[in-house]
Amino acid sequence: MKRSMQILLLCALAGLLAATQTGCAKLEARDHLNKGVQAFKNAKYADAVEHFKISVEKDPTFPVARLYLATAYFSQYIPGADSKENMEFHRMAKEEFLKVLDQSPGDKTAVASLASLHYMQAQGIPGLDDKLKKLDEAKVWYQKLAEVDPKNKEAYYSMGVIVWAKWYPALQAARVKLGMKAEEPGPLKDKKLKAELKEKWSALIEDGIKNLEKALEVDKEYDDAMAYMNLLIRERADLADNSDQYKKEVEIADNWVAKALETKKIKSARQPVNQGIVQDK
Repeated sequence: MKRSMQILLLCALAGLLAATQTGCAKLEARDHLNKGVQAFKNAKYADAVEHFKISVEKDPTFPVARLYLATAYFSQYIPGADSKENMEFHRMAKEEFLKVLDQSPGDKTAVASLASLHYMQAQGIPGLDDKLKKLDEAKVWYQKLAEVDPKNKEAYYSMGVIVWAKWYPALQAARVKLGMKAEEPGPLKDKKLKAELKEKWSALIEDGIKNLEKALEVDKEYDDAMAYMNLLIRERADLADNSDQYKKEVEIADNWVAKALETKKIKSARQPVNQGIVQDK
């Protein structure tokens, strides 16, 4: 009986010690998180990474620390730079953001960051085929972002931009093939080539326009989305069946340009003007 009590007491002390150690670890994790945040604010990203790594080690269940660690890696990534160190920043950022999603499925910041990470990487790729593949990956993540955050206008806008980034080179190649100058009005002269482009791109272009419309539903003054509405509609005009249809499409595109410029003007007028020190009247 006495030995049983001793065992129970030892077990209780062991549990208390474990709880104390766990509590201390959590406190240390938060301390290093705060130090990492301060280093990050001072643009000392390498120091921030080390503090965030310790924070994650001390408390692996602390999702904020892992999210900040991923962000610190992401902040050091430079699109287009092919150094080993830069590629490692990209790999580690992606890896840590995915771990965040393992712990917190649907984390909006992690999903948005992964979408942005893939898009930025695509911008730095010189080869068109590889760039298009990476843009497809980015679009998948922007689609996920729209699912977890339906009011995120950047998700819809980015999907529209990606469509344009894929379609524009194909259109330009077709124009060059037909000997059409940049300023020469459409539609494309070769019916067979135009039909091939329609079959391959029409549905994608419409999808891009619909996503830009969704972005504008979220923010009616989203002038960047208006600018890309102009581009997609203006370039879609080259697939028109005849000159009259082409002119109507261009007119719609021109209206979007005018609307974007007017919206920019309205938004600019709302911003307070810093007049400096003035005489008190």
